[in-house]
Amino acid sequence: MMQGTIIRGRGGLYTVMDEQGTEYVLRAKKKFRRMKISPLVGDEITFTPGDISDEHGWVEDILPRKSQCLRPPVANISLLCIVTAPQPAPDWLLVDKLLIFARKQKLRPLLIVNKADTQDNGETAKLASEMYQGADMEILSVSAQSGDGLDALKDRLRGETCCFSGQSGVGKSTLLNALFGLSQETGDISWKIQRGKNTTRHTELFQQDGVRVIDTPGFSLLEMDEVFDPVLLRDYYPEFEPYMDQCRFSPCYHGSEPGCAVLQAEKDGKIHPARLDRYHILLAECRQAWRERYD
Repeated sequence: MMQGTIIRGRGGLYTVMDEQGTEYVLRAKKKFRRMKISPLVGDEITFTPGDISDEHGWVEDILPRKSQCLRPPVANISLLCIVTAPQPAPDWLLVDKLLIFARKQKLRPLLIVNKADTQDNGETAKLASEMYQGADMEILSVSAQSGDGLDALKDRLRGETCCFSGQSGVGKSTLLNALFGLSQETGDISWKIQRGKNTTRHTELFQQDGVRVIDTPGFSLLEMDEVFDPVLLRDYYPEFEPYMDQCRFSPCYHGSEPGCAVLQAEKDGKIHPARLDRYHILLAECRQAWRERYD
């Protein structure tokens, strides 16, 4: 019996890496199907390797998971890296959705502003710092092309199991190439529509020098499809917390209620107006989904 980490899974076959860096291709035993459990990339497992009579070995047991994401299906993530860049134009609403996703999954969020060596002059990173002040999210500026900030990023990622997320074209694959010395396919930005081409097609875990990153498709398509009481949305905004007990009404949705301390905090410059505007967009989505939950 050996122990390792699932680094990729395709077509019912799982590639596992042991502590020495040796890779094995395995199948999952039928007991997992009976238990309605599927091995996931990021899983720590025990396994038996294949031999001459059996080309593929077997996943014997899945060790207890520290975290689990169902969409995309990955396990044991501790840090969600949200990547943005000056070009294509940042989708801050997606960033907000990913922040909510991270907090629901009890993952720590890290915002990475890539392409810091462009003619942006640091404006994207500056805007991010202003909008997410009080939101309990670290922000790092890097350049995958020039290498600026990569050492600081490696130091921050070391000891974590991370997942890169964000819209297409912001340089997630280029960052992985720079961090791990890879040569993954990267996509150019379509300047006609100012969007990137998604080049990640399969979920895969990369690890080197204590840095573990799971690259996965699908995060740029994230939607808030989980139906929950709209009043709970406010709980995913740490910058609201100092003011929530000061609202005239309880519960307060921080939408348009008179005497709302959160709305007043925005007027006083303590909460960024763009961040509050996007909260109201998501609040409207949550309210509609809540009204239609039995349809």
